[in-house]
Amino acid sequence: MTRYIIERIVAMLLTLFIIVTIAFCVVRLMPGSVYDNPELPQKVLDALEARDHLNEPIIVQYGYFLKGVILEGDWGTSIKVEPSVPAFDVLVKRIPITLEVNVYSLLLSLPLGIVCGTLAALKKNKLPDHIISAMVVLFISVPSFVFASLMQYFLSFKLNLFPIVYESSAVGWARFSSMCLPILALAFGPIATVTRYLRGELVETVNSEFMTLAKTKGLTQVQATVRHAFRNSCLPLANVIIPMFTNILGGSLVVEQIFAIPGVGGLMVKSINANDHPLTIAILIFYSLVSLLTILLVDLSYGIIDPRIRLEGK
Repeated sequence: MTRYIIERIVAMLLTLFIIVTIAFCVVRLMPGSVYDNPELPQKVLDALEARDHLNEPIIVQYGYFLKGVILEGDWGTSIKVEPSVPAFDVLVKRIPITLEVNVYSLLLSLPLGIVCGTLAALKKNKLPDHIISAMVVLFISVPSFVFASLMQYFLSFKLNLFPIVYESSAVGWARFSSMCLPILALAFGPIATVTRYLRGELVETVNSEFMTLAKTKGLTQVQATVRHAFRNSCLPLANVIIPMFTNILGGSLVVEQIFAIPGVGGLMVKSINANDHPLTIAILIFYSLVSLLTILLVDLSYGIIDPRIRLEGK
């Protein structure tokens, strides 16, 4: 198992290096200069670019960047969004609210998805199953930002049930109510994912031989499903739940903009529009690292659940 874990970590670090290299090159090759300010004299602009090595080949710039990140822990300095503030510090201030919204949406989606998936499997080919299946197709097909815009218009603007945008100055229930709509918008997709996978696993498990044996011992359909089929169906579902956090995190890029949430998603859009390259690269590294860590957790969970996977590594 130790060798399997080391191999997964090495593969993750190699993938992270490739992603960071591509992200750095793409961002630095974007049109427009970091110091694109017509009010500054040309001599000042040249001095600033020379200080940050922007006048040198991109491979040299990348070398200085890696040296700063690896040896000094320097991710660069924000130039336009928050001038002269380290990019890592700007990012750290926005991470808590982004994680809060995403974790809440994940905690909401798991129980609802499990209930809907179980109900659809028990009522296979009946009206509840058809209704839930239609909702699953709708939630998977429609992006989260569409749900966010519709709920913002009807529930906030028309019915005045929730605040239109996130209220960062509010406390308690007022603050949480301003987060309800973005949480719901991000939860619809994961609810559909859990429902679809759990229904498929339960339908297959319910027809197995050990379920027939359980019924012959006097258990009802619901009792046999909850005690036996549900446990067996949750094993493959465990490896679907972990990557869902990354999917929600990606969807929050636009949802945060819609509800004016001061999170990482809005910060990334702002940094790209402002040509704040150091901050954009730092945010891309953050998203890449979160995604790769979730993939690593999935790989390790596969190795724990199925010993054959880790034994193949030998």
